[in-house]
Amino acid sequence: MNILLLLVPISLLLLGVAIWAFAWAVRRGQFDDLDTPAIDILREDDPLDPQRQRAPTASQAGDDAG
Repeated sequence: MNILLLLVPISLLLLGVAIWAFAWAVRRGQFDDLDTPAIDILREDDPLDPQRQRAPTASQAGDDAG
């Protein structure tokens, strides 16, 4: 029964830390946008830059003409 004299204050302290961490996260904007991260996985990849989309020329591909 004496252990409760130790566990109750420790649990209240942990509860206070959890409330403080939640309030800190809310003030920092961690919960402002909950929908966009879930949609990001569904978006198409950005197209590559135009220089990468062109087919390589013979000199770039390593073909020797002789």
